[in-house]
Amino acid sequence: MLQQEHIHTAQDFLQEADREFAEGKTLQASEKLWGAAAHSVMAIGQQRGWQFGTHYDLRMAVRRLADECDDSKIVSDFSVAEKFHANFYHGFMEDFQISEDRPIVRHFVGRINALMR
Repeated sequence: MLQQEHIHTAQDFLQEADREFAEGKTLQASEKLWGAAAHSVMAIGQQRGWQFGTHYDLRMAVRRLADECDDSKIVSDFSVAEKFHANFYHGFMEDFQISEDRPIVRHFVGRINALMR
């Protein structure tokens, strides 16, 4: 998949997550939020020539990006996206957590995409 396709997929997943949350499909929507974050990291990893084929690679790419930007919030925001990934499997997030954390993931995706420009 090309870098632009990862960016497009991330944006599509954000829209699908909004629709699925509105329909009450919380688990599916959670995985779409995770997917949006992951594809954003894949795009920037591809741009910079970093590994991004595994979950570990994504986490290391995020850490490298945080170091590059001198901003640890990039790592903590990615961790929120990982929480949505875990929620897909375990359904543990309460409605208030979802409401509070969804904007964090959306911001993360926007920030990563902006860093690519």
